[in-house]
Amino acid sequence: MRAKNIQCVAVVLLLTMAIRAAAQFATLEAPAAPAGYLARLLVNEAAFPGERGYVSEMDSKAAMLSILWVLHSRVHHIPAGYSQKQICAVNTDDVLAVITAPNQCEGFFRNAAGQPDVEPRVTARLENLLRIANSGEAPGRFAGLLNFAQGLATAYLAGGIPGADRYAGLTVVNRLAVTGRAYAWMTDQDFYDPGGNFVTIPDSLEGSLGGNRFFTLRKEPK
Repeated sequence: MRAKNIQCVAVVLLLTMAIRAAAQFATLEAPAAPAGYLARLLVNEAAFPGERGYVSEMDSKAAMLSILWVLHSRVHHIPAGYSQKQICAVNTDDVLAVITAPNQCEGFFRNAAGQPDVEPRVTARLENLLRIANSGEAPGRFAGLLNFAQGLATAYLAGGIPGADRYAGLTVVNRLAVTGRAYAWMTDQDFYDPGGNFVTIPDSLEGSLGGNRFFTLRKEPK
């Protein structure tokens, strides 16, 4: 009887280990899929636990949502006095073209075949994040952030953004009239600044999210 009990325990342990090994707490669509490519951009731009600029899961999710709104606004909300090309270096109605436009999203580009692609470092970081997310016994912060990014991308390309644009109502920043909405983001360090007609959104207006600084535009271009 004791031998049978030991065998049963061994079987249960093996099954438990197999289930854990097979667990996928977080996944992203393939990079060739538009939603997979967009999700990679959101993941790449937001700070994860242990990285510079990380504050909380909620803060990094807010950054992803705000980045998505920047991309959307660059396509659908070009303010009076500006052209789309002035803002994002391209004329397009395709959000992926905004991402891959020259000098817009570092690490994201079109390859020799004209297909959206990413630099190896982007893939390496993503693979590490997925490895962490899918380790352990239950989904944690890494899985939550990865799945949130994929959910945002999928929902957006299906026709909507599940969350409001926190910068849409901006009218004045530091006594300067602005267009409202954010039209750029950069790593939140003082030496990163898009210059020109872009206006820094300060901390008091939640301009720093997920390790990024967001920028709106002057109401009256220079």
